[in-house]
Amino acid sequence: MDAVGKRGEDEACRWLIARGHIVLERNWRGGHCEIDIITVDSTGLHFVEVKSRKAPVAADPLVNVTAAKQKHMVDAALKFLHSGDRRFEDEEVNFDIITVVFYGDKAQIEYYPQAIIPIYD
Repeated sequence: MDAVGKRGEDEACRWLIARGHIVLERNWRGGHCEIDIITVDSTGLHFVEVKSRKAPVAADPLVNVTAAKQKHMVDAALKFLHSGDRRFEDEEVNFDIITVVFYGDKAQIEYYPQAIIPIYD
């Protein structure tokens, strides 16, 4: 992970914690798939993808969460949920995205709760 990505994940974690989330995992790997941040709060379990960029940006970082990336998130989340830890089996599952754009030392954070709705065939 590059420095901007790490800094963005750090900012995203602080932002989530300030809003009542408990960070369970960072950069959790399930096989070849990864979840940037896994949290829990009063609304359930959150699998969070973080996209970070330095200004100026040509496009919103949100557009970089492709269908393939979404599928990898869902696959990793299923591996996490089936890993034997039963504490979260009754929790609502959310797939969220956070974008972080750095303007020098300032970070602009946008949060997209339930941004990904898995579709099962």
